[in-house]
Amino acid sequence: MMTDIEISRAATLRPIADVAADLGLPDSAVEPYGRHKAKLTVSSDTGRAPGKLILVTAINPTPAGEGKTTTSIGLADALVRTGRKAVLALREPSLGPCFGTKGGATGGGHAQVTPMEDINLHFTGDFHAITSAHNLLAAMIDNHIHWGNALGLDPRRIMWKRVLDMNDRALRHVVQSLGGVTNGIPRESGFDITVASEVMAILCLADDLADLQARLGRIVVGTTRDRRPVTAADLNADGAMAVLLKDAIKPNLVQTLEGTPALIHGGPFANIAHGCNSVIATRTALSLADYVVTEAGFGADLGAEKFFDIKCRQAGLATAAAVIVATVRALKMNGGVAKADLAQPDLAAVRRGAVNLLRHIENVQQFGVPVVVAINHFGTDTAEETAAIQAIVAERGVEAIPCRHWAEGGAGAVELAEAVAALADTPSQFRTIYDDALPLQAKMERVATAIYRADGIAPTPAVVRQLAEWDAAGYGALPVCMAKTQYSFSADPTLLGAPVGHVVPIREVRLAAGAGFVVAVCGDVMTMPGLPRVPAADAMRLHADGAIEGLF
Repeated sequence: MMTDIEISRAATLRPIADVAADLGLPDSAVEPYGRHKAKLTVSSDTGRAPGKLILVTAINPTPAGEGKTTTSIGLADALVRTGRKAVLALREPSLGPCFGTKGGATGGGHAQVTPMEDINLHFTGDFHAITSAHNLLAAMIDNHIHWGNALGLDPRRIMWKRVLDMNDRALRHVVQSLGGVTNGIPRESGFDITVASEVMAILCLADDLADLQARLGRIVVGTTRDRRPVTAADLNADGAMAVLLKDAIKPNLVQTLEGTPALIHGGPFANIAHGCNSVIATRTALSLADYVVTEAGFGADLGAEKFFDIKCRQAGLATAAAVIVATVRALKMNGGVAKADLAQPDLAAVRRGAVNLLRHIENVQQFGVPVVVAINHFGTDTAEETAAIQAIVAERGVEAIPCRHWAEGGAGAVELAEAVAALADTPSQFRTIYDDALPLQAKMERVATAIYRADGIAPTPAVVRQLAEWDAAGYGALPVCMAKTQYSFSADPTLLGAPVGHVVPIREVRLAAGAGFVVAVCGDVMTMPGLPRVPAADAMRLHADGAIEGLF
């Protein structure tokens, strides 16, 4: 059996100019990066009616795998196969997971975006630009303090760390500026991974270059001794940061193995940020196609909720339909089966684990979005197990469709495409689940009770005081971004299925004033991952002819 990278290399790709031409883009709107990648400078105001936005989300992730990105790609290919004009809009992969445990994020099997190696590695340099802009601000903070600290920034209350697009646990907590007075004032700090940077979130939520710079200027980097906020604009850093991001803000155009256009742009962390591709790329796709397939990170309790309550709220987008990806294997894990035993038929475990899927269905329906379930097929699935899932969700008025896009490409998702198009062509009643006017703590309570089915939240006294201060300072109208484990509806990653009666602890809150949301850190969430005992990097090689081995 061919590996993903071998399948990708065997494909005959179309010149990117031809892909752009199919979208009706003039040459002046396309900036080629080689033969198979391009940046787009097109305005989203093309005069045509916007397409229908389709969100692909999933049940809570498990080590068994769900295949959300693969399903998104297969669905887009299938929509095109059925004669519809469709565009895919995805996030860019981070280098950290590529060399760690997860691997890349370009799909798999015969449902991939290409060129796979380029997209998974440096691509068009967007992440490097974001890293540089973030670290420029960090450098200007320390430089300001070194040259007299005219703003009165308290070194003990600087919130802005540095970032690196790599998994490196050694950098989570550091002491910087050692070596004498010429090297600055020693203080504690640390590094986050680039995808957790507020600059990444800002790039993905900005409307245009002017909005990008305005948002960068609103970044709160720390406070003075009397707790007055100090911003990037106060440091005169916003202009230079925008300069570094002038090309990164342009969406990237590539294609699937079947030649379907794909805009891959931005990649915010789905815990500490909103986990969706850029607003600019999504709007551009909607202006060019009748159907746009996008996805949100992790399960629907994180990714879909933030897609609706943060991205769609800020950008004024409405979601026409949602696909929830599930697998027989993952439902068995939610039903208590160990990973080593997943290949064995276990109808009872599938039925037990289906409670996780049912809750995600109910949650997405709360937003007024119609739902279909994609059962991502594995070779060990039995007909009885698949039928059981279909019968269980049918009781809730939802269709579950087996999909074989991994093995068959778009041909394996045609039935899903027809169902999704039918849902998307029906008027949606999309809505967010809380009002802007609610206080911040009440918004957090609403997400915890309505989406996680918790009895409530347990913020620390310091969190309660901080939220009250932000409400009073005018930040109360912002949406909230709940940062919790992706593996459970609770803050405990071991509680699988559909737990109830739990309480969500909030140990810390962070103001992302530039991105336009307030982060609630629930339990133990890391913003700088570490490498596993045997990282994917161990198996990577470069052959004499330049071919890469081991990337997946």
